[in-house]
Amino acid sequence: MPGLDPETRKRVGAAANALKREFERAIEERERDLKRGATAFADVDVTMPGRRQWRGGLHLVTQVVDEICDIFKELGFTRVVGPEAETEHYNFSALNFPKDHPALDAQDSFYLGGDVLLRTHTSPVQIRTLETYPPPIRIVVPGRCYRRDPFDASHSPVFEQIEGLAVDEGITFVDFKATLAAFARRIFSPTTPVRFRPSYFPFTEPSAEMDVQCQICGGTGCPGCKGTGWMEILGSGMIHPKVLESAGIDSERYTGWAFGMGPGRIAMLRYKIPDIRLLYDSDIRVLEQVST
Repeated sequence: MPGLDPETRKRVGAAANALKREFERAIEERERDLKRGATAFADVDVTMPGRRQWRGGLHLVTQVVDEICDIFKELGFTRVVGPEAETEHYNFSALNFPKDHPALDAQDSFYLGGDVLLRTHTSPVQIRTLETYPPPIRIVVPGRCYRRDPFDASHSPVFEQIEGLAVDEGITFVDFKATLAAFARRIFSPTTPVRFRPSYFPFTEPSAEMDVQCQICGGTGCPGCKGTGWMEILGSGMIHPKVLESAGIDSERYTGWAFGMGPGRIAMLRYKIPDIRLLYDSDIRVLEQVST
């Protein structure tokens, strides 16, 4: 500025003073903002680490479904899926359900209109697979099912199920029991007590239900096992010849076995959850668990 002429020096000096006053006002305003912020958050320790953000993960039942399918994959089974809306033919008739079976009633199943309903089990995929591929067949079918069941400690109207199917020449009941016993030893432990009980299903003959000792109470009795000390995890049996014939399979040449298991109940046993309804709530303590 000393080298400028008086007139120019006057203009530049006025502009510099105006800019100086502008900076001073901005600095004072910023200081006031910082003081207000310090007062508003006086109780906050800004040196503390931030809160851990909850991250989403696979649901416990989904983890169990994947583990079950992986176990059967090692045994030579392929994972397949099917539609959740089915016809009475695939859901009942082709599986040897008589027309007067209670499961066909509207008070037991969710009908969408006509003969179309929300599937009550994943067994319809069994028929669809048998119609599409020739034996030998070994598949597991995970999926969601719907029934008009009461929502209690061990039942849900919407639940996951896994269907298993093996069809080939020379398959016997011994193969069926050995495969399911091997599965039980893998999913629980080699020492978990397992039992098979005679039962009845329209699509298998002979039929059996498989129970494992309740892992929640150790067999002493609890609401999850209804005080019995045992919890049913699957229904199973040798495929009824009429089911094979309804899918165009020669029942004189081929035999097979099938099962339907509830991964929700298995998750209850694995993680000692006393009430299946906890799996359908939004409790973060349950949702953030990770299978080990």
